[in-house]
Amino acid sequence: MQTQPFGRLAPVSVLTLGGGGLGQLWGPTTREECVATVKAAVDAGITLIDLAPRYGDGKAEQVVGEAFGGRLPSGVRVTSKCNLGNPPPERIERILRQSIEASLRLTQLDRLDVFFLHSNIVPRGNAMWRRVDTSRFVPLEVFQDTIRPLFEKFVTEGLIGAWGITGIGHPDAIITVLGQAPKPAAVQVIANLLDSPGGLKFFDEPASPREIMAVAHANDVAVMGIRAVQAGALTAAIDRPLPADHPEMLDYARAAGFRAICAELGENPAILAHRYALSLPIDTLVLGVKNRQELAECITAAEAGALASDLIARIDASVA
Repeated sequence: MQTQPFGRLAPVSVLTLGGGGLGQLWGPTTREECVATVKAAVDAGITLIDLAPRYGDGKAEQVVGEAFGGRLPSGVRVTSKCNLGNPPPERIERILRQSIEASLRLTQLDRLDVFFLHSNIVPRGNAMWRRVDTSRFVPLEVFQDTIRPLFEKFVTEGLIGAWGITGIGHPDAIITVLGQAPKPAAVQVIANLLDSPGGLKFFDEPASPREIMAVAHANDVAVMGIRAVQAGALTAAIDRPLPADHPEMLDYARAAGFRAICAELGENPAILAHRYALSLPIDTLVLGVKNRQELAECITAAEAGALASDLIARIDASVA
């Protein structure tokens, strides 16, 4: 599989195996199929596996531990994350450290190659703080004063190789963090033809993922594209029951014109959506697959390469 530069870190495969499907978040699968999918991904040349404790309450991390028994194939790297929230500052180090230790135990590894803050980074005073549930939010100032120094400490201790952020918080806060030293090694950014975080969007302003990508590259921060099919909204059919007003269902309706183009071309919407995402300025695309068949479809998309500019323009017009 093709590899690409990855910011200040070693190159990675153009595809990354994500943990959402392995944690059984994206529809029914089995533990055995997930283990087989991990092994098939590595056999196909995927060199990065992106995990989190939230992916099935540890199921995804357990799958990787079971697949490799703590001995990753040469060149394969593993990431994990922590959804910290906004605890008292004196508790932050303990929470982060315990999260890392739990991930290491479940994956049977000695070190995480990259450790991500999974929480939304949000400026104090922003309207997002008036939401009923702010458990996913971290104040920008707390990140700057407490979390970032702790990440650097964990690197020095050898618990993690590098650290990053999930770029789905407030765009202004993400752009601020990307420009400040010490900078994250990587940022995870929405990469789909709708520019939509779906149910992960908690702010009123545009998500601005393409601006975040540009700022990341300007600061030598690796870009991991996520949600290429927007949690199923850009596939032929969403494979799990959702209420009609759910953000993913609304995005599915918005993508009707995209599916019409796919039908005209005789293309699988999921494959075309992945190829669109691979046409964006990202370094690697995180897959949300839950079985070997979906993995094979994504590999087919990667092998087919980026979309032609005229087709991208048609797709953009269809969802405008």
